[in-house]
Amino acid sequence: MNALVPLPVLLPLFATGLSLAAGIRLKRFQRFISVAVLTAVVVISVVLMIAADDGPLSVHLGDFAPPLGITLVADRLSGLMLTVSSLVTLCVLVYSLGQGMADKDDETPLAVFHPAYLILVAGIACTFLAGDLMNLFVGFEIMLVSSFVLLTLGGTGPRIRAGSTYVIISLLSSMIFLVAIAITYAATGTVNFAQLAERFDDLSLGVTTLIQAMLLTVFGIKAAVFPVAAWLPDSYPTAPAPVTAVFAGLLTKVGVYCMLRTETLLFPGNRLGNLLLVVALASMIIGILGAVAQTDLKRLLSFTLISHIGYMVFGIGLADRAGIAGAIVYVVHHITVQTTLFLVAGLIERRGGTTELTRLGGMARGAPLLSLLFFVPAMNIAGIPPFSGFIGKLALMRAGVDNGSVLAWVLVGGSTLTSLLTLYVIVKVWNLAFWRSEPPGQAAEGTVMESQEDDADDADDDVADEGGPAVTPQDDQGIPVGPGGGQVVATSITGKAVTTTKRPPRTMLAATAATVVLGLSYTVLAGPLAAYTDRSAQELLTRTPYIEEVLRP
Repeated sequence: MNALVPLPVLLPLFATGLSLAAGIRLKRFQRFISVAVLTAVVVISVVLMIAADDGPLSVHLGDFAPPLGITLVADRLSGLMLTVSSLVTLCVLVYSLGQGMADKDDETPLAVFHPAYLILVAGIACTFLAGDLMNLFVGFEIMLVSSFVLLTLGGTGPRIRAGSTYVIISLLSSMIFLVAIAITYAATGTVNFAQLAERFDDLSLGVTTLIQAMLLTVFGIKAAVFPVAAWLPDSYPTAPAPVTAVFAGLLTKVGVYCMLRTETLLFPGNRLGNLLLVVALASMIIGILGAVAQTDLKRLLSFTLISHIGYMVFGIGLADRAGIAGAIVYVVHHITVQTTLFLVAGLIERRGGTTELTRLGGMARGAPLLSLLFFVPAMNIAGIPPFSGFIGKLALMRAGVDNGSVLAWVLVGGSTLTSLLTLYVIVKVWNLAFWRSEPPGQAAEGTVMESQEDDADDADDDVADEGGPAVTPQDDQGIPVGPGGGQVVATSITGKAVTTTKRPPRTMLAATAATVVLGLSYTVLAGPLAAYTDRSAQELLTRTPYIEEVLRP
């Protein structure tokens, strides 16, 4: 069974080579390879999750024992994270296939999408399975390289700017990470998690706290917690819908996972617990207030993402069994639901030509299936019973009440306020985009919506051809409509114009529906999920099973 541990990393990397070799000449083969490999990763992840319930599994690549060899470890937490992430990435891939085929994007940028996406999946798996700080860093860098390619597909101006911001922030966090790894190795002579868990006890409090603070800073940037989250709302909304969905759903949770792993395994005792609780509260309140102020759906969802990361940090800051278990439940829930909401945002953009809420309306009557696909995950993230969002929030609030400290009680109150404001935000989206009548100037079916760069080019052409300023089409109220109308416009994966339609492609709808069902399954399986996460929390806090598995002869 241990031989299966490296496969979630190796299979996508192997498929990347095949996908690059296939290129645009063998589009169907490229799609088949991507879907087949991710399906295999799903199966392997489920097997590892079930096997890890009996104890951690480990592999020392090259048969080199720590600290020399590369160690990969699958325990309950990493097995669960692998399973959820592989299911979500498979659904997003199917969604992207539907979008690419519908837009007839057969050019080179889309051919690059598949290899970059597979590398991203490999980087995520490497992070979840890494048994030492250095390979955790390698996983981060694999994700960074592929992320920049995915963020800038098509090379449009907004995507290049957003991608540049993302890369600069990521490189900064990588530098801090490298310094932390160097300090750790200089102080202990190893970067292996199991060995560090034993050797950190012999270090001075100052050195240990410095390393802990640096690692939390790195993981906080990756998770987008306040005050290092300003980059996220500007970076994610410009990307293609499937890219934004997998980034929002998964990449931020990689940072949360790393917090869970290091805070329990390397830094027991919760020395910085109060700081984490303060950060959690600030993320909740400031994030949701930012969402309240937004009128663009993608930016609104980006701010709710920042806000709800605070719930997970809340559980980590409590650092007890109930808090850690609640945080794991909420991570699993949020990966799926946040991904679903961004996929739905892509469908809304495709139908209405924009994600600007002031220019949307009438979808409850005109697109009942799309309305349902939005309503279910929206109620889920708002924490309405009996959805998994309510279960996760209730578990965290109960853990806070059981903790009994003043700060924990403040977090319980902050969690309640954030949940109510999340419901307010969701109701605002529902009223504007779905419930009210269609506003004047909404894109009609068949209207070609162009990218911002296309708008500028067309305007320049008009000026050159007619010798005067370009005229922007207006509706009967003088509101600009159509291409160049000043609204947020729909574009394909490669940044090209798309044709709006009242009936989104079936493949995109099916993939979105699958993530909705996956989110609902957490409610149906709430008992087994809660029991599994409780055992996972106990294993994390005990530490002994992990250490013994990695260091056994």
